[in-house]
Amino acid sequence: MIIYIDENLSPYLAKGFSIQESLNNKLSESIEVRSVKEEFGKGAKDEDWIPMVGKEKACVITQYYNIQRITHQRELCNQYKLGMFYFHLPSKSGFSYAEMLTLIAKHWEEITKIAIQNKRPFAFKITPKGKMTKM
Repeated sequence: MIIYIDENLSPYLAKGFSIQESLNNKLSESIEVRSVKEEFGKGAKDEDWIPMVGKEKACVITQYYNIQRITHQRELCNQYKLGMFYFHLPSKSGFSYAEMLTLIAKHWEEITKIAIQNKRPFAFKITPKGKMTKM
């Protein structure tokens, strides 16, 4: 199972969680964490990387909630059967690196279980207060 960290999040999150998974994977399936920015290049268009990620049957963690709001991007995610985890921003300034790290870490076990067990496409929203809900 591959989980991508979107370009709007630090690629260091992908590296850190990938290392964590290699050391401490308790699930039936191994998890590999990659960065959209490092895999597809800075500024890669969503319309370009979404089909490639979909072919890998991967999931995506992003702060870019507009993918869900923009009809053709949402339809692309559904067409390529992506699993999406949206971290809903507390304001236009977004989360600090430490806040995002804390929030992802808090939900990591749940994210990985959902990524492995749920049929795609799916989407979950994580609020600034840390509540995860299926969309």
